[in-house]
Amino acid sequence: MAGNWKMYKTPAETTAFFERFLPLVANAAGREIVINAPFVDLPAAVAATVNTNVGIGGQNLYWEKEGAYTGEISGPMLKATGCGYVVIGHSERRQFFGETDATVLKRTVAAIDAGLTPIVCVGESLEERESGRTNEVLKAQFVGGIAGLNLEQFAKIVIAYEPVWAIGTGKTATPEIAGDAHKTIRSLVAHEFGAEAAAAVRILYGGSVKPNNVKELMAVEDIDGGLVGGASLEAESFAAIVNF
Repeated sequence: MAGNWKMYKTPAETTAFFERFLPLVANAAGREIVINAPFVDLPAAVAATVNTNVGIGGQNLYWEKEGAYTGEISGPMLKATGCGYVVIGHSERRQFFGETDATVLKRTVAAIDAGLTPIVCVGESLEERESGRTNEVLKAQFVGGIAGLNLEQFAKIVIAYEPVWAIGTGKTATPEIAGDAHKTIRSLVAHEFGAEAAAAVRILYGGSVKPNNVKELMAVEDIDGGLVGGASLEAESFAAIVNF
């Protein structure tokens, strides 16, 4: 269960969140819990979660280790902060900041090289879904952004399916729609990396996951967890999702 805070919370608000959140999930069993926070909040998040069952991640990284790239953050920098994870290729990065399948692949390799677990996002827009191109889009994003990994690299990533039309809109893919997309992604993995890799990879659903729909979504065979946006900003809300 991964929370993505997007561009919310100051360091002080981060500390306050974990004071409320950690006791609520202290007994969560069989769940890997991650909060992906803004860069400026990472030190506070890491400090708050030492010796707990919650991991911390960034929301992006650049593919070079260092250099004259003003405003960018590298994998080794995230790792040195105490992060174990990083979100890559989120639809908002693709939509607003020119992220492409090719740069998703470069960032994913950089994350793995830095010892981070990449949460690699794929998903279609409303227009693409309504024109019946969902599987075509997922295949293109998989081929361009993930298939370039070798088997050893692929074993270290998590995939997140996030239908763009269901992010922050209040719309949620039905369990059937989400399940079909997850099945498609898993079949792409099987074709590229083999049945064993397809069975082992975790595919998260991201698209307006909330306490009132998480149980239904997580009951779907191919859904292995959630990438939660707005509902991860409130301690009680995200704890309810983690503990469903």
